[in-house]
Amino acid sequence: MKNYLAFLFLITVSAFSQNTLKFNVENGSPKATINDVSWISGYWLGEAFGGVTEEIWSNPLGNSIMGSFKLVVDGNIQFYELCTISEENETLIFRLKHFHSDLKGWEEKDERLESQLVKIEGNRAYFNDFTFERISDNELNIFVVFKDKDDKETEMKFNYTLK
Repeated sequence: MKNYLAFLFLITVSAFSQNTLKFNVENGSPKATINDVSWISGYWLGEAFGGVTEEIWSNPLGNSIMGSFKLVVDGNIQFYELCTISEENETLIFRLKHFHSDLKGWEEKDERLESQLVKIEGNRAYFNDFTFERISDNELNIFVVFKDKDDKETEMKFNYTLK
């Protein structure tokens, strides 16, 4: 599955743009609360990788919101993601873990992707290599930077509609 997705990322035609930002350790993360990104909450559907994508984000509870992602191609689940955005040390951190369709993890048991908050500006929340953008009450974009095997970066846009 990883090779399949890497192949899809390589053939994705998209120019790298400024929809995502890099975290700068010297600048650190700005102060923020989970309520600053509560607009991410909802049941979102979109299309990517030749299939249907689903993102479900909970309402804030316990200083965090929880999200799940699912990719379905030709009626078959390709993979899942479990995500959180948590309020910690007066800022936010985004975490993500991938799973095969049988829920076997991609990452090692205690490993996960962590992405620090870079800034929140209007309808956008920028985490390192991830951006959430609320277009309207019914539309959400998520921009993600993917690296290929040669560390070449490509930014991909996921467009979602509120279901």
